[in-house]
Amino acid sequence: MTMRIANPFAGLESIVAENYPLKRHTWYRIGGPARYFVRPESVDQLREAVQRCAENEIPIYVLGLGANLLIRDEGIDGAVFRLDAEAFSQVDIQGDLVIAGAGVDLQKLIVQTVRAGLAGIETLAGIPGTIGGAVRMNAGGKFGDIGAVVESVQTMDLSGTVEDHLRETTIFGYRSSDIAEQFILAATLKLEPEDAEETAKRCKDVWMYKRNSQPLNTRNSGCIFKNPGGNLPSAGALIDQAGLKGTKVGQAEVSDKHANFIIAQPDCPSDDVLRLIKLVQERVEIRHGVALQP
Repeated sequence: MTMRIANPFAGLESIVAENYPLKRHTWYRIGGPARYFVRPESVDQLREAVQRCAENEIPIYVLGLGANLLIRDEGIDGAVFRLDAEAFSQVDIQGDLVIAGAGVDLQKLIVQTVRAGLAGIETLAGIPGTIGGAVRMNAGGKFGDIGAVVESVQTMDLSGTVEDHLRETTIFGYRSSDIAEQFILAATLKLEPEDAEETAKRCKDVWMYKRNSQPLNTRNSGCIFKNPGGNLPSAGALIDQAGLKGTKVGQAEVSDKHANFIIAQPDCPSDDVLRLIKLVQERVEIRHGVALQP
């Protein structure tokens, strides 16, 4: 059995906080503390912190921008890593290739690429997240997804091995990818040269569509459920048709503007959101025979 030590991160105190409130970093502003909150400033520090976790049997979790995330009120009994230091937030534009660190804000990158006269990710306007999180879950919407422009992904596994995954060997699905390694360090995107004004207009059109159709000024985590696919209506349409808009459980409420959004009122506990998710799933299955997946 591995011997546990009193301070598993001795010597790394500058990048590790204990009992850190995670709700500061989620769009829901919901969630209890992380036993350890780790913000490495280099790949070497990341590798060392991961090794300490392995030696002390500490579970590892990775946090991006916290936009598609609900954390339970009791928090996380493990180490939550956030790659938001400068080393993981660099952008390098080389012609039509854009190399972006895992911690780069997707929306800021969109602005940067549009100004550089490059098209390909402007259709992701209004989708919050980091590059690491966006690539991991193949973030996107009705206008496209990020997987379509990913040329390669740099990862690190729990043994500290860094590897580059080429597009030809990486599978992107609906809100998913087959990247198995725990950490995404960076991604290279292949974009297309285009007149900046044309790209900016398309970006603005996408943003206006989302502003008019989604409750962007509320505390939410984006769409709660995946669209079921096939010839079925979207998850939002199924929820709407089940008469669930405005339905409340405690301080959680199905949005009147877009039925696939659950809004959290101030001081809403995670349990209210979870109970409302379950209620929506039950009602939609009764009405439509469809099992919605978060």
